[in-house]
Amino acid sequence: MTSGRISEHTADVVVRRLRAFRAVSAEAAAKLDDLVRGRVLVAPAGRDLACEGEPANSIRMMLSGWAARYKTLVDGRRQIINLVLPGDTCDAQIYLVKRLDHSIVALTSVSYAELDRERFERFERLIAIDGGLSEAFRCETLSNAAIQREWTLNLGRRDAFERVAHLLCEVVARLRVVGLSDGRSCAFPITQMDMADATGLSVVHVNRTLQELRSAGLIVLRDRTLTVRDPEALMDAALFNPDYLHYVSPG
Repeated sequence: MTSGRISEHTADVVVRRLRAFRAVSAEAAAKLDDLVRGRVLVAPAGRDLACEGEPANSIRMMLSGWAARYKTLVDGRRQIINLVLPGDTCDAQIYLVKRLDHSIVALTSVSYAELDRERFERFERLIAIDGGLSEAFRCETLSNAAIQREWTLNLGRRDAFERVAHLLCEVVARLRVVGLSDGRSCAFPITQMDMADATGLSVVHVNRTLQELRSAGLIVLRDRTLTVRDPEALMDAALFNPDYLHYVSPG
């Protein structure tokens, strides 16, 4: 399922994702790893890592586990607006705004690095003197924006079958570049409720759609593991084109 061991307490997985966008030197990777060491936090599933309205004073880098950005309405209804997977940086420029406009919750147990304002300055200096690293972070920001646009298209125009299939395709593609998928199989630890909140469907509709995908011979979802039996057919069913992820190297 995986193509390499990743430590939960180093920046290795972050560097792997950045290298999907641009070349990152060994020296820059070592300096980034130095920033992360000693700043690693852990949280159980269900815990908020950040809450809407809080001061925007920390960059978070996901080292292991799955999290999600979300928004809620006053009556408690939740919309997951983005999955945060291993290697993702949550808004490298977050310090440019005063307060968070969304919340981040751990969907599984997670480990993540949290860089405070003092380390921001070291982070900025590192980026400023390393062109490859600077471009990689800018490309990551552009990729995250493109993912958000694709999710908007999912909610507005794709039907239920296409939405769920597209989510599965995206997860496999994103995990592949950090060495956590071989392009056909990966961990899939989230609940159908999480999937419902991400796709704008009911839990019943998500369950029915997963059954349809299984019956079509496209996927196997068992023991918190996703296996894609026919990647090309699943991408066709989802109308999935990975170009929006903007990876130079697919992993």
